[in-house]
Amino acid sequence: MNSAVIVAAGKGTRFGPDRDKLFLEIEGMPVVGHTWRLWDEHPDVAEVVIVVRSGMEPVFRDLAAQLNLRKPWRLTAGGTERQHSVWNGLEAIASEAGLVSIHDGARPCTDGDVIRRCFLEAEQHGAAVAAQPVTDTIKQSGDGLTVDRHLDRSKLWAVQTPQTFRVEVIRRALQAVREKGLEVTDDTAACEFIGQPVRLVRSVSLNPKVTVPGDLTLVEALLRASRRLNIET
Repeated sequence: MNSAVIVAAGKGTRFGPDRDKLFLEIEGMPVVGHTWRLWDEHPDVAEVVIVVRSGMEPVFRDLAAQLNLRKPWRLTAGGTERQHSVWNGLEAIASEAGLVSIHDGARPCTDGDVIRRCFLEAEQHGAAVAAQPVTDTIKQSGDGLTVDRHLDRSKLWAVQTPQTFRVEVIRRALQAVREKGLEVTDDTAACEFIGQPVRLVRSVSLNPKVTVPGDLTLVEALLRASRRLNIET
């Protein structure tokens, strides 16, 4: 079976200390609610685990009631860093899960076909990640003031979520970095550490994460467009 782990334990600071980006509303639904619904409705997903900040469980239970969810779900507490939260999420998935897809709670616009292809690639190769080729010219700077060197963008990809794995692969990878005392902000980085190849799944549509205030306008437009398309089809 396939499981999804939605990481919703962080609190972005770019919106201000009193504004949790996950609970900014778009058409009456918080951002994380749109994300949860996306995974609940996907045909390849059997269950959803939400990793939340300690103390936020009642809020998420209320949200679940509003969503009228179709699939089994459970909540688990996050850790001090993302990798700890992901580990806690893995501990909460069903024992029979063979594949797990890890996703940002603030990324509600992911195309369903990207989710499907990530599962297929991970099943065959062990690990897969949604990504888009970089189109901007990229420069490297050590001090943030001057350019050190030019990077060849033809070899650069912007990595997103979902990041999908065979369960035993991501468990082994996260255990390895933990034993070495390493911190990774990206789940595929743990796979790279143990030499596990990660397949790139090209995300052909916009897949933004709500990080800064301007992202909310884009996400709202994409969700509205998606809803109109679903109504028309």
